[in-house]
Amino acid sequence: MRYNKLLKWFGVASTIGMLLILLGGALVTKTDSGMGCGRHWPGCNGQLIPDEITPEVLIEFSHRLVTGAVGILIVILSVWSWKAIGHIRETKLLSFLALFFLILQALIGAAQVLWGQGDFILALHFGISLISFASVLLLTLLVFEVDKKFDADALKIGKPLKIHTIGVTIYSYVVVYTGALVRHTESELSCTDWPMCKNGNFSLPQNFWEWVQMSHRTAAALIFIWLLIIAIHAIRHYKNQRVIYWGWIIAFILVTLQVIAGAVVILTRLNLYVALAHSLFVILLFGLLTYMVLLVSRSKQK
Repeated sequence: MRYNKLLKWFGVASTIGMLLILLGGALVTKTDSGMGCGRHWPGCNGQLIPDEITPEVLIEFSHRLVTGAVGILIVILSVWSWKAIGHIRETKLLSFLALFFLILQALIGAAQVLWGQGDFILALHFGISLISFASVLLLTLLVFEVDKKFDADALKIGKPLKIHTIGVTIYSYVVVYTGALVRHTESELSCTDWPMCKNGNFSLPQNFWEWVQMSHRTAAALIFIWLLIIAIHAIRHYKNQRVIYWGWIIAFILVTLQVIAGAVVILTRLNLYVALAHSLFVILLFGLLTYMVLLVSRSKQK
């Protein structure tokens, strides 16, 4: 019993750690601190521990330290879960994905520091980290599931909701990618109004940066509408299955907060705290959506 309890603590610590990695990466990007340690990796400005600490150095070096520490936690969690609850069908896949995408996002980050990367490649960085976060989160939930605090296998979900769940989760990744592309192409303020690009009038984008910005807004609007439709469906048909009922209501609340934060980011001309909140909402939303996919994969036909 104590064995499983300690594994749960590792899961919680790893999940929180991955959340900090994602927010730390967003902070690095939004403060232009990516070159805080120069073209040096894993060292910083030619040193193992930098002796000259600027805000950019502090942000970038702290992000690397957190990534390294959390990486160790995730390795332990993945191996331990594989051995302890490997009989649960999703465990081995999630353990592999958590490790693989953690390593991949670290390598992309290192490659950016050492050699530089194109904007379209860099935009994948956040999305890859999201998959690692979701894998760690689901792995942690599996650890907690062992003592039967909840029973996901008892759910009955109809085919329409199953299709919507998988579809909107895949599509959410498109929204995340377009959002990351906005930042890496420095297109945030190419449109200074909201929801329209400029002066509150509808018009087609006039240049590449406006196209990137408005493409992301369009993608975000579509997922907002999609999640509203799913939430209404869940409220009408799944009141007796609380995890589904409340799961989709919370998903809609998160996407609403994400849209509001996105608008405020533009109207406040890139307020850092609001921008980080925007990243937090999308992280939580993606984690919740992947959990709903897990439930769908286990459910029986309604």
